[in-house]
Amino acid sequence: MLFVLIALCTIAAILWLSEPGSAVNRRLGALAFSGGAGALAAILDADWIPFAADAGANAGTLLALYRLQAFSSVFSYYGIPYFFLLFAMSYRGIRLNRRLSFAIPGLLLLPIVYCLVFTPPYNELYPITFGIVVWWAVPYIAAGAGFILTKRVPPTVFARTHWVVCFAVLPPVLFAMIMNYVLPSMGMLRMWVYNTWIVGLGTLVFILGMFTYGFMGIRILIDRRRYDSTLRAVTSGTAMLNHAIKNDAGKLRLFAEKMKRYAAETKQEELLADVEAVLSASRHMEEMVARVHRRTEDLTLRLERADLADVAMEALHALKPSLRGIELRTELRPGWTFMLDRAQTSEAITNIAMNAIEAMGKQGLLQVSLTETKRELILEIRDTGPGMDRSMRMNAFEPFYSTKRTGHNFGLGLPYAYHVMRKHKGSLQLRSRKGEGTTFYMAFPRKTLQAKRAGEETP
Repeated sequence: MLFVLIALCTIAAILWLSEPGSAVNRRLGALAFSGGAGALAAILDADWIPFAADAGANAGTLLALYRLQAFSSVFSYYGIPYFFLLFAMSYRGIRLNRRLSFAIPGLLLLPIVYCLVFTPPYNELYPITFGIVVWWAVPYIAAGAGFILTKRVPPTVFARTHWVVCFAVLPPVLFAMIMNYVLPSMGMLRMWVYNTWIVGLGTLVFILGMFTYGFMGIRILIDRRRYDSTLRAVTSGTAMLNHAIKNDAGKLRLFAEKMKRYAAETKQEELLADVEAVLSASRHMEEMVARVHRRTEDLTLRLERADLADVAMEALHALKPSLRGIELRTELRPGWTFMLDRAQTSEAITNIAMNAIEAMGKQGLLQVSLTETKRELILEIRDTGPGMDRSMRMNAFEPFYSTKRTGHNFGLGLPYAYHVMRKHKGSLQLRSRKGEGTTFYMAFPRKTLQAKRAGEETP
């Protein structure tokens, strides 16, 4: 049980610390903590209290440990179904007005209050009255499982994280429902000892999911912090580099112009040609530094209400001369408007689409579609190019990383697009395999960007 205690409390801490503002993470963290409380009660009962008694602890210490055991046990039994249902409702994306969002958690507490007030108090054999608790705990857990399994997830990279959540959360909770409530209500007590293995399995799925597809946004958060720190370093570095080179290039141009006038006056054609080459090089240096600086400087959004489908169509229309033999298919239903920086969003779409076009060469299929979930609108840009291996996927958003060997490619297109999405409080993700093409997902948060469908009021 010590493993269960450590595992569940660690998971709770990770969930709470990773994104404190997320109701989904807070409630799932509370669910994990409730399970950890049950493990603590079992450890107190089996090890700590007997050890304290054998060591000659006084009556006050033993009473305090007993009360901690009683509180932990009761909190676990009542907390698991309660917090699981609240988590499932948040995860499902059930939209409630402000009044109901406060009232429903309170209403769901009523069976717990009834059991605390009107059923016998805790004792070591019957910590709760199983015959009564089973009638509300099982429906809570069954309803929560139904909410999670019926969550609509479009067939994108987000579907994988959804199934990670399902396999990490549902088996342990459903198993605990049988062992903690159903079987004890039939007289088979202390069945919770078998929860250890299923909790271990859920913990393993949680850890693997966190480091592969992500779990409740935790992998995304790790990536965000890494990319954000890299972008900050690049921003400050290129700002200093831009200032230094711009000054030196300016001096170079000034003296070259003076030499050019002298060469023209003295009719030294060979010197004039050399000076023109120097001036051309100085202009090229300034242009290159300016292009890098524009892509790495901190973005300031100029928000305006815009139709996301229109913005995407405008960006794609400008790319038609670059398509050559590539087929473009779009599924962009107009009507969803957001508070966006139109220019920056269009440039981000252009960068991703150009990456796809360049990857496919002279033939292929570029598909751009817009799908909606309860919380986000997802712009999907899919190509039939050669795809990426694991190393390429891991480095795709790193500044200056590029597989292209052209002199005009700085490897800043995808980091810039990522930066634009972060500024909009959204996310940019990719899914790719070698030989299977690449798909980028630009997820725009509906609530944060005040999304409104044509004919609807802004939420």
